[in-house]
Amino acid sequence: MRIVVLGAGGIGGSIGARLHQSGYDVAIIARGAHGDAIRERGLTFATPHERVSLQIPVCADPSALSWTPDDVVVLAVKSQDTEAAARSLAAAAGPDVPVFAAQNGVANERALSRWFAHVHGLCVMMPTEHLEPGVVIAHSAAATGILDLGGFPDDVDDVDEALAAALRNSHCESVARTDIMRWKYRKLLNNLGNAVQALCGSRLDSEEAVAALALLTQEAERVFAAAGIDPVTEDEDDARRGDHLRLEPVAGATRGGGSTWQSLARGVGVETDYLNGEIALLGRLHGVPTPANARIQTLMTDAAARGAGPGAMSAQQLLAELG
Repeated sequence: MRIVVLGAGGIGGSIGARLHQSGYDVAIIARGAHGDAIRERGLTFATPHERVSLQIPVCADPSALSWTPDDVVVLAVKSQDTEAAARSLAAAAGPDVPVFAAQNGVANERALSRWFAHVHGLCVMMPTEHLEPGVVIAHSAAATGILDLGGFPDDVDDVDEALAAALRNSHCESVARTDIMRWKYRKLLNNLGNAVQALCGSRLDSEEAVAALALLTQEAERVFAAAGIDPVTEDEDDARRGDHLRLEPVAGATRGGGSTWQSLARGVGVETDYLNGEIALLGRLHGVPTPANARIQTLMTDAAARGAGPGAMSAQQLLAELG
C-alpha cells in the first residue's frame, strides 16, 4: 500500500511525516512555495522531541504520479479546495482509488462521492501548525494525533483497517469506525469556535469568547435536532481524547492558534463556509434560524478578503456582532 497525501500542510504534512518515519511508502502532493521547499530541502518536521528533515517524494499534481491499484489517498486540503483537488485526482487516478477525507466539516465526503466509488471519512484531532514553506510542526508529545476513520457513509473495509493499523504504527491513535460521520459532526461542533479564535486572535477562555461560542453551539444543536443528526456526545468525545494529546513546547516555535487562525495568518482562504456555513445551510434547509453562525461566516469572509490577520476585532466586538 502506497499512501499518497494530497495537501501537505499541518495535518497532511504531519501524517505523511509520521508514516514515512515508520517505513511506509508515502508520496506527497504539494504545490507552490511549500512544495518547492519540500522538493529542494525535504520536509522539515518538528515535534516536542525532534526536528528532522525528511526526504519524502513530492510532486505538484496527481498527474505526475504513476498510479496503481494499491494506492490510497489521504486528502488533507481545506474544504474550499476539495472540488478542484477531486477533479485533478480523478483525472489522474481514476474513480476507484480509495480517498480518505482528513478534513474538517462534513461536506467533503458527499462531495468526493461524485467522483470516487470508495470514499472514507477521517476525523482529525491533531494539534499541528504550518506557517512557513517546507515546515510543519506537531505539538503533541504523546500521540501526534487521533485519526479515527471509516467508510462513508457507514461502513468499514480492509482498507480502513489497513490505514488505521499504519497510523497506529506511526505515533498516532486510530481505529476504524462504522459511524465515523457521527464523530465528524461532533468535531464540527468543536470547530465552530475556530472563527472566534481567528477573529479575536486569542484563546477561547474570556467571558465574551465563551459567550460567543455558546451562541454558535446552541444554534448548531437546534439545527442537528431538527435535521435528525445524532453526533457522538461530548462525554464520548472526551473519553476518546483521554490523555492521548499532550501539548508541549516545540523548540523554535510558539503555537499561535488553530487551522483557521493559521489561514488568516498566512493570508490564504478560510474554510468557515464549511464550518459555521454548514450550520447556516442546515438551518435554512430545516427552518431553524442561525443568525450567529451566518454572521460570523460573513465576518470571516470579509476578514479574509481584506487580508486581515488574526485578531481583527476584540471578543467584546464580536459578541456584539453576534448577539
